[in-house]
Amino acid sequence: MIHMKQDFQGMPFATTVALGGLSLLVYFFIRGFISNRRGGLAKLPPPPVVPGLPLIGNLLQLKEKKPYKTFTKWAEIYGPIYSIRTGASTVIVLNSVDVAKEAMVTRFSSISTRKLPKALKILTFDKCMVATSDYNGFHKMVKQYILASVLGVNAQKRHRCHRDTMIENISNQLHAYVKSCPLQAINFRKLFDSEIFGLALKEALGKEVESIYVEELSTTLSKEEIFKVLVLEPMKGAIEVDWRDFFPYLRWIPNKTMDMKMQRMTFCRQAVMKALIKEQKKRIAMGEEINCHLDQLLSQAKTLTEEQIVMLLWEVIIETSDTTSITTEWAMYEIAKDPNRQDRLCREIQNVCGSDRIKEENLSKLPYLSAVFHETLRKHSPVPIIPLRYAHEDTQLGGYSIPTGSEIAINIYGCNMDKKQWERPEEWKPERFLEEKYDSMDLYKTMAFGGGKRVCAGSLQAMLISCTAIGRLVQEFEWKLKDGEEENVDCSGLTSHKLHPIQAILKPRD
Repeated sequence: MIHMKQDFQGMPFATTVALGGLSLLVYFFIRGFISNRRGGLAKLPPPPVVPGLPLIGNLLQLKEKKPYKTFTKWAEIYGPIYSIRTGASTVIVLNSVDVAKEAMVTRFSSISTRKLPKALKILTFDKCMVATSDYNGFHKMVKQYILASVLGVNAQKRHRCHRDTMIENISNQLHAYVKSCPLQAINFRKLFDSEIFGLALKEALGKEVESIYVEELSTTLSKEEIFKVLVLEPMKGAIEVDWRDFFPYLRWIPNKTMDMKMQRMTFCRQAVMKALIKEQKKRIAMGEEINCHLDQLLSQAKTLTEEQIVMLLWEVIIETSDTTSITTEWAMYEIAKDPNRQDRLCREIQNVCGSDRIKEENLSKLPYLSAVFHETLRKHSPVPIIPLRYAHEDTQLGGYSIPTGSEIAINIYGCNMDKKQWERPEEWKPERFLEEKYDSMDLYKTMAFGGGKRVCAGSLQAMLISCTAIGRLVQEFEWKLKDGEEENVDCSGLTSHKLHPIQAILKPRD
């Protein structure tokens, strides 16, 4: 310290003045930069406001649990970006590809933090999942784990045998049903959900499970009951509305019905997951290692808690089981009611595969099948609204100023139904994706998988499963909707689940 002081005292006066002046220059430059940035944002107008009522804002206009459709209607009046009030919160709604990409890419650093409602916060163990976590060290770590063991390119190659088995099982069961019950409609969802749930269990835990004894529930659950506890009930619970989300200053008031329902749901889910993990730990203790997410997390993720591991395994199960099933079912619905397009797809598969069954290696040579997949994603976006984010600093979107604290809702459904982006968007028209501007193997033709640093990690798996399943189902059967089925287009749940399972009559092809 003495030497430093002597050195400083020994410096020429001119040098001291220069250093001091440079410091002041840097200080005023940074201050001026921040001031100019804020000043520039202040000059921008705020987004258009959808009129609402005092105190509650636009809540009464959003009573139905499908706000994405209301948002899309408002976009036709107020433009692609506008502001609404949900109680005490200001929500900026984005309804076009351009502003959505600006939010997810250009302004990502300003709005990368998730804002979850009470139900989702409880279900995700306070953001303890790749899809719902904030973009931080934890998110990057667990995303790396899930890509390495389940969703990445190399992981998908290792899990190929499970997908092939799933497709064969579906085909065999459909043939058996048609043989025993000809001309009777089949509930396709029930069959497909069971098989894809089995795939999810293999990827997450290493083995499919037909039943499990759950000590905390003092009962043995069948595979169907496990599916209900781990997938169906949480997806219903995720859309439960807690009025305290809209009025944070009233959180001290109890909502016992909501709290007890969510507590019971999470308790059952955690109990079943821990029972499944306990069973697989016995396998590991005996030296039997399997390529799955559980084995990788236990061997490499030493910093994760038991609860975090439970949640990350559950994420693989629910995300594999739900969204891919939704896309495949909607695709078969659209194909079944459109015999001309069904015949076109069948001819393409025959031209490429001949008498051989379609395989994943064939997908790159089947542009119309790819178009069917992407058009289904566009019209029936599995996740219509990306989980809310909020602006943690002043920013701008679409030429409007966005103040700190604003919540950001990216309406994927609205982006994919934008009339400025898509010709006759209400129509299911796969041919639109055969235009030269689209690469047949590009997974991000629509906003269905999000974008930027938070792009969906499961996009490759979704494409492989759904496209192979659709192709095989059309290759082996003629599909026709049961009478009266064409009008059953209502959705339910957090995702765009078809409210009524597709009822189709199948006829084996020659």
